[in-house]
Amino acid sequence: MTLHRPESLEDALALSGGGAALLAGGTDLYPGLRDGAPPPKLIDLTRIASMKGITRSDSGWRIGGATTWTAIVKADLPPLFDGLKAAAREVGSVQIQNAGTLAGNLCNASPAADGVPALLALDASVELASAGGTRVLPLEGFILGPRRTALEPSEILSAIHIPDVPGQGAFLKLGARKYLVISIAMVAATVTTSAGRIETARIAVGACSPVARRLSALETQLVGATQDEVFARTGAYAFDELSPIDDVRASAGYRLDAVTALVARTVANAMETL
Repeated sequence: MTLHRPESLEDALALSGGGAALLAGGTDLYPGLRDGAPPPKLIDLTRIASMKGITRSDSGWRIGGATTWTAIVKADLPPLFDGLKAAAREVGSVQIQNAGTLAGNLCNASPAADGVPALLALDASVELASAGGTRVLPLEGFILGPRRTALEPSEILSAIHIPDVPGQGAFLKLGARKYLVISIAMVAATVTTSAGRIETARIAVGACSPVARRLSALETQLVGATQDEVFARTGAYAFDELSPIDDVRASAGYRLDAVTALVARTVANAMETL
């Protein structure tokens, strides 16, 4: 295996393809190397300045794909990002947060990836760069299934784009313990309110289906709800978008019960400071 450390996205793209593996934090990649032969090329993206950091423009926010979870936690961001910040604190240990990146979390495409529901609730899109140009996909269209994405072999997830809109975010995760745990269920939400009632809501659930899911129908049903009414409306919702499984962490039935409570609490938390 040959290690390459390009300092520009163009150089990285010239090296990509041909079975090359992309390395940012490596927190998922390195453990996976134990299961088979190493790739012929390993491309370390951490020296590419354009893939790091958070910027704001008239069109919204851009987060470089190689931005770490620790950088998200420490960034000066508006309340809309509170859910993403909370999710960042749940990604493994502090050491993992220091190395792990947003792009790595998305490209690994785990059903229990902590960052995905929070980014879905932010209506995020991904920027996919190749030698032939750049395309942008909604995050919902990027993750296709467990460990499957729309990323082509010659592409690099160079950035995440988030609309610059008002709102407050929140995130809750249920696991068997407080830290270093794979989720039983997790929920992210962003809301806007007027006179104590929800005007808009975006809600996403992870670890309860092959990919994290937005709950569009529930978002519509919660419009006009007060904080107290959120619990009743959520309790009456069927959660048909989800397809939880039985595994060593929890049964499918328990996951659905947990999601009902988590969604209501997450939305209520997001309303508290508005």
